[in-house]
Amino acid sequence: QVQLAESGGGSVQAGGSLRLSCDYSGRTFSSGAMGWFRQAPGREREFVAAIRRSGYYTYYTESVKGRFTISRDGAKNVISLQMNSLTPEDTAVYYCAFGPGVILSRVRVADAYVHWGQGTQVTVSS
Repeated sequence: QVQLAESGGGSVQAGGSLRLSCDYSGRTFSSGAMGWFRQAPGREREFVAAIRRSGYYTYYTESVKGRFTISRDGAKNVISLQMNSLTPEDTAVYYCAFGPGVILSRVRVADAYVHWGQGTQVTVSS
């Protein structure tokens, strides 16, 4: 049984940084992709970033490019999201997701991911 557990959320002022972590267990990340999505109140869940198994291929939504970095520590089964230069628009619940069968064309699609964590709140104040 796959389990994903996010940590690292919190409150920060605009311009600050946070690092989210996602510990995964129960299945080896041997294919597909792992990603981060976020959902703000009253809005749909949106794609933030994703990474393929190799760690060499990463994908970002336009609004976070240059500010967020997704990475993988295979030895520790951890996916991280380093978030810099945060703005109030980044405020949301952030979810870690795993899709063993995710193909390239759907790496940004939430429905392509099968396993989800419970989410961690990120609040950025102005």
